[in-house]
Amino acid sequence: MENLKDFMLLFRMELNPDYQPSQEELTAMKKSWSNWIGGIAQQARLVSSHQLGFEGNVISNSSEVESGYASEAKKSVSGNLVLKATNLEEATKMAEHCPILGMGGTVEIRNTLNVF
Repeated sequence: MENLKDFMLLFRMELNPDYQPSQEELTAMKKSWSNWIGGIAQQARLVSSHQLGFEGNVISNSSEVESGYASEAKKSVSGNLVLKATNLEEATKMAEHCPILGMGGTVEIRNTLNVF
């Protein structure tokens, strides 16, 4: 059996509060995501996946709490997916078909480390 490792994919999108997709666009996006994630799950490689909402807080190192979420250069993390792959190259290949790329977003692929 292969020695699989966990890799986290971080999905980032440009912030655009004025963009309101049509119902048809939402349906197409949902189907695209379902197909892509379903394909990973069918290979028994899916660990977890989450879409992030728009409510949140950020705590600074001085313990100051700011309402909202972190963004850099008008981009914000919009979700994540953890998958199993043999190495970074395989995880990257699996990420190449991520629907967020067709929506103008990016995918960052990172290995994960056990903390405890």
